[in-house]
Amino acid sequence: MLGNEVKTVLEESRFADWDLRLVDEELVAGTLTEAGGEATLIQKVEDDTFHGARYAFLTGSVEFAKSCVEPARQAGATVIDLSQASVANPDATPWFPKIEALTGKTIGKDDKVFSVFSAGGTAMASLALALRKAGLEKMTAVMFQPVSEAGRAGIEELETQTSQLLSFQSVGEHVFGTQAAFNLLPRFGSESQEDLAGRLLRIRAEVSAAIGEAGEDGRIALNLVHAPVFYGLTFNVCADVGAGLDQAVLAEICKQAGFTLADTGEPAPSNVSVAGESGPWLRVPEPDAVREGAWWLWGAADNLRLPAWNAVKLTERLEG
Repeated sequence: MLGNEVKTVLEESRFADWDLRLVDEELVAGTLTEAGGEATLIQKVEDDTFHGARYAFLTGSVEFAKSCVEPARQAGATVIDLSQASVANPDATPWFPKIEALTGKTIGKDDKVFSVFSAGGTAMASLALALRKAGLEKMTAVMFQPVSEAGRAGIEELETQTSQLLSFQSVGEHVFGTQAAFNLLPRFGSESQEDLAGRLLRIRAEVSAAIGEAGEDGRIALNLVHAPVFYGLTFNVCADVGAGLDQAVLAEICKQAGFTLADTGEPAPSNVSVAGESGPWLRVPEPDAVREGAWWLWGAADNLRLPAWNAVKLTERLEG
């Protein structure tokens, strides 16, 4: 699904007339789809797949993406990795749109592997880096993951379970190994094809790669929870920044970090309201009811559109 979103954004960009080839694991090779307004077949990866490619966008499973990184590099392609496969690779350059402004580090255009952050990694890293300006002492965040992170199979299972439960039938649990509909979960069943803990570790690795300093990284605590929604990541953050910070100042810091803030008279951002949005949204920061210097930040981001948009914007930047 992320690959399809990247394809869509590419077709809306300056690269619309470039030659786009779709490749995937052998299981789906041969599937008829569309690219650039024309029918095309998804091809399996072979020895010469990346020959002549200028960019290789990796959007599949971590394992599949890892098998593609080196062949793509050897073929001379610049790797744009959205799969989180390269996040721990010391040769990979971490990237999201505001990372240079927030870290003060320049991203080289000649780098060959870029790790484009997920929606969760982008939001958490952006907040952590931005709040350093406000004297961040500690940041604790819970992210709520939609079933679309498990692909179409996850969406179909949530649809089926919802229908079965409303009809008082027992639910199938092929993807999640437990009831995912109408249910918040810190982990899936033992038979699940999905691993919440592993995904959390990859998001955590993205944040660590952006922060770059163990002392500051140690001030951040993250958790990931399954939410019974189809699309859109939501998150709730408590940040301790010390006494005396003005709400307007904190809101401006968040805006400069790339967040769009919902007006105070509007509903808070949700997984529904951010559908199709290319950047993360926040509610205006709210002070904790009793603890001075603690602020609550509720936000949301389109888990597919945001990384896809960022990947294409990175490519435009590299092209100049």
